[in-house]
Amino acid sequence: MVAGQRVTAWRPRVPGVVEVFHARFTEHAYPMHVHDVWTLLIVDDGAVRYDLDRREHGTPGDTVSLLPPQVPHNGSPATAHGFRKRVLYLDLTQLDESLIGAAVDSPDLVDPLLRHRIGQLHTALTEPGDEFEAQCRLALVRERLGGHLRPGSATRARGTAPGVAHALRELLDARLFQGVPLEEAAGLLGAHPTHLVRAFSRAFGIAPHQYLTARRLDRARRLLLDGMPPGEVAATTGFYDQAHLTRSFKRLVGTTPGRFAGGPGGAVSPEGPSGGNASDPGGHGPGRRRS
Repeated sequence: MVAGQRVTAWRPRVPGVVEVFHARFTEHAYPMHVHDVWTLLIVDDGAVRYDLDRREHGTPGDTVSLLPPQVPHNGSPATAHGFRKRVLYLDLTQLDESLIGAAVDSPDLVDPLLRHRIGQLHTALTEPGDEFEAQCRLALVRERLGGHLRPGSATRARGTAPGVAHALRELLDARLFQGVPLEEAAGLLGAHPTHLVRAFSRAFGIAPHQYLTARRLDRARRLLLDGMPPGEVAATTGFYDQAHLTRSFKRLVGTTPGRFAGGPGGAVSPEGPSGGNASDPGGHGPGRRRS
C-alpha cells in the first residue's frame, strides 16, 4: 500500500447499504467514473475536490456530499495533506431516482445534524450485532437527505394510527431475542420506517434499538446471576457474540459480564438495572449514546 494510504471496506448486514468504505489518501486521485448506487460521503480530515456534471465541487467543514448514480465524477485531495473520508454506498431503494437531478444540482449539503447522524450510522455499522440500530439511524439519514433534495417532503407529518408505538413495542417484546428488521416491522405495522422510529422515541423516550438492547441486557443480567457463562448468555439473549454482549453490557452497567456476577465482593455497577441514559437516534433525547 502506498505510504499515507489506508483503505478499509466491508458489506454490512443492513439492507440498502451496499458497501462501507473508509480511506485515508494523500496522493491518490480518482479518474472520472460512475457508480450504479448513491454515494454518501463525509470527510473527517482534509478536503476533497471533485467534478460532477462538468462542475467543480468540494467538501469543506461540515459538508455532506451525495453523489447520484450514473453521473460521472472524479476526486482528488484539495490540499497537500490529503484527506480522510467515510463513504456509504446506498442502493436505489434508499432514495427515489426522481431526486437524481436535484443531487446533480446541489451535491454538497451543509448540515451539521445530518453529518452527525451519518457519523453515528458509520459507528453502528462498524461492529457486528448493531444492525437494528444502523437500520434506525439509516432511516433518519434517508429522511433528512430527502428533505434537502425535495424541500418539505421530510418534515410533512405522516398520519399513522396513534397506537403504532405501542404496537412496535409489543412486536419487539414478542421477538426479543431473534429481533425484527425495521423494514419488516414497518410492513407488519403499516407505518413508514422513519415514522415508526420517531413515534416510538416520542412515546417512550427511548429509541427502538436502545429499548431492544436494554430488554436483552435485563435478561442477560438474570442469566449471569444464575451462573450461566457469558458466552452462553450472549447466544441465549440475541447478541451477535460474546464481544457484542460485553460492549453493550459495559456501556449500560459499567462493568463486564464476567465481573458482574461476583457476589458481595464483585464489581456490580451501583446504577442497578435502570442505569444509563436513553437517547433518540436523531440526537433529540437526553444522554446521547454516541457523539
